[in-house]
Amino acid sequence: MKRIKITKTTESRLSEIDFDNIPFGRTFSDHMFMADYINGEWTNLEIKPFGYFTQHPANLALHYGQSIFEGMKASKDINGQPLLLRPEMHARRMNASAERMCMPTFDEEIFLDAIHKLVELDAGWIPPKAGSALYIRPFMFAADEFIGVRPGDVYKYIIFTGPVGNYYSTPVKLWAEEKYVRAAVGGVGEAKTAGNYAASLLPAKLAKEKGYDQIMWLDSKEFKYIQEVGTMNLFFVIDGVVITPETDGAILKGITRDGFITILKDKGIKVEERKISIDEVVEAYKAGKLTEAFGSGTAAVVAKIADITYRDLLMDLSNSENKIGTLLKSEIDGLRAGTIKDTRGWIVPVKQSVEAEG
Repeated sequence: MKRIKITKTTESRLSEIDFDNIPFGRTFSDHMFMADYINGEWTNLEIKPFGYFTQHPANLALHYGQSIFEGMKASKDINGQPLLLRPEMHARRMNASAERMCMPTFDEEIFLDAIHKLVELDAGWIPPKAGSALYIRPFMFAADEFIGVRPGDVYKYIIFTGPVGNYYSTPVKLWAEEKYVRAAVGGVGEAKTAGNYAASLLPAKLAKEKGYDQIMWLDSKEFKYIQEVGTMNLFFVIDGVVITPETDGAILKGITRDGFITILKDKGIKVEERKISIDEVVEAYKAGKLTEAFGSGTAAVVAKIADITYRDLLMDLSNSENKIGTLLKSEIDGLRAGTIKDTRGWIVPVKQSVEAEG
């Protein structure tokens, strides 16, 4: 495995951080990992002080959108040991996104080695408060200095981190969208690529102007089947059964979603991955059988859905107890804190292996 050069910062900014007041996505740790794809191989593997880097105005990604990313978290258990949750799943999904976007894959062992070393160096940035974590953002983009519609030959791979608190501080209000589309089967909805999020910005802005937090996306053909929320996969509890939309190529294969399905099955709670229509949800709500809805994702973990508006119907779930969502969040939080025994091999302690180089 290739060796990662490590240059430690000489001026840590850690003392400037107020862990009781961490705006999501605006505070960044001391170090970052960088690598370059040149002449068909990854090279220049380095962890260095966090900072700016330059790009050519003809950068291929800026013009044609070859850019992908991941979202991960590191936490500490009750003994102060830094932990990762299923990091290998993120490495695999990053490579799946790369393949769909016609980009080179990255060696999973090097990916994991970089994550371990980076988190070890910046372990002091992991917030001590329950529900907070060190957010980890790997991303890759084409770096060619060329204008022309074709895949890049040169790429940059970067990983940086930052402490975060809760993504949603209150239950979420959803608008079921019937004009705009997030993704279609055969498109890039399953890839974690920047363009998916750019396409969602206008409809999300319009929804927020109406008083909603997020859009609940429906399928692009009939506007009938539920897909996901822009930041989360979705779960509905109908008549005691937990239902989540199946991943059909237009829905992100959420790692938190996958974990929730496993936990539910282990606990003997019936869970179904299948198509679910907005009409089924409406019918269940009117019959009093829709007892709970929540979102799942790395950033949010679990977000309670307060209400869903579909056309002129507001489905009010604000008084639901959110039993299933609370159970799942408690399980994930307990695994991350080390208060619940990991019987599935999901928790990976961060290795102590960093040796600084000049």
